[in-house]
Amino acid sequence: MKKTMKLPRSLKPIFWSNNLNHLNIYKNKNYIIHQILIYGTMEDIRWLFKTYSKKEIIGVFVNKPSKNYPAEVYHFIKNYLLNLKSLELEADKYVTSVSGPVRQRASGSF
Repeated sequence: MKKTMKLPRSLKPIFWSNNLNHLNIYKNKNYIIHQILIYGTMEDIRWLFKTYSKKEIIGVFVNKPSKNYPAEVYHFIKNYLLNLKSLELEADKYVTSVSGPVRQRASGSF
């Protein structure tokens, strides 16, 4: 893992609800890995693999599931990006029940 403790500013859209300066690549590793796998671009995923080893990324994905993955993203990450086709995982620990794109509410329509 690289020695830097700071996340690049280019990742701000992925961590929209957090201050990047408060995220630590060591202490917040599970959160960072899942957020980038779910919401990141291919450039963001390249950064992820430069920052953490493939073994670390797979370890977090397999052992610390996050129920935030859209079904299509979960299957792509598991089967193609991480090459875990032969590994049986419980998809319900990963796949969110919210389907479709999240849309911003019009102001005043609560």
